[in-house]
Amino acid sequence: MARHDGLRRRTVLKVLTHARAQPQIIDKITRPAERVLEWWQYRQIFLTDRRISEGVAFWEEHRDSLERISSEAGVPPQYIIAILGAETYYGRITGSYRVLDALATLAFDYPPRSRYFRGELERFLVMTHKEKIDPLSVKGSYAGAMGPLQFMPSAYLKYGVDGNDDGQRDLFTDWDDIFASVAHYLRECGWEAGGPVVADVRIDPGATFQIDPSNLKLDETIDGLNAQGVRVESAAPGNTPVVLLLAQQQDGPTYRVGFNNFHALTRYNHSALYAMAVDELAEAIALRLNPGPGTTPAPTPTAKTAGNADRTKRSAR
Repeated sequence: MARHDGLRRRTVLKVLTHARAQPQIIDKITRPAERVLEWWQYRQIFLTDRRISEGVAFWEEHRDSLERISSEAGVPPQYIIAILGAETYYGRITGSYRVLDALATLAFDYPPRSRYFRGELERFLVMTHKEKIDPLSVKGSYAGAMGPLQFMPSAYLKYGVDGNDDGQRDLFTDWDDIFASVAHYLRECGWEAGGPVVADVRIDPGATFQIDPSNLKLDETIDGLNAQGVRVESAAPGNTPVVLLLAQQQDGPTYRVGFNNFHALTRYNHSALYAMAVDELAEAIALRLNPGPGTTPAPTPTAKTAGNADRTKRSAR
């Protein structure tokens, strides 16, 4: 680090002497999930009335900043808010582990991914030096993700931006910088201003398609799916790249397609379920805030009503 990053060797060693191994972190990262959640189960975690209502309140509180940054970046405010809502409940739950301890534990005591976490430990010390942050005070997740955005140190350095031109970037407490960094991340991952995110599909009787629920690549087109009996409910051109998605409900499978902007959401968290949840949370917050003339906000859908709603026609968002 002293050789590659220009840090003083004595400074690096002094910080590392304060790192403490945390065996419970190894337990958390190696403990297999009790079960794989289906979409309807995953959705219940994120699409709650409380999370939607707090998202609306958060938008109203930060409206001027959000709308300015959204206009500049071409990323709708509801998607910035939904990512913050999914990651940390709008900045309220950011993790209680000291990041130095988490990264050092995983860098030196977790061989399967030690190379990755050694790199993140290095980036963390570079970040705290560059941003003038006390490396002993930063807390985050057991994997070392930090702040309302849950950025890893490498992401902080690569995607963090100064959102209000005050000469510094603070992704822990400065909401202008936080909003701008979410938008910058999505744009760098390919977000297209005004582009669709998700659309529903109708399955023809006798359709002959196959689906890989773990696939996140835009490896189909609308025309290609239509030829397989998967009718995409979108006005987008037939050659538009898409990925076919499984949205498993309690009473059976439903399907959707994700567009380029959906793929950008999966770069934040490599999970189709996560990206679908962020998309639905974003749309629910926007609808609750601006229900439109002559309408009233609908109640938060239950898993059963959501399954029924998935079978109705819906234009591409």
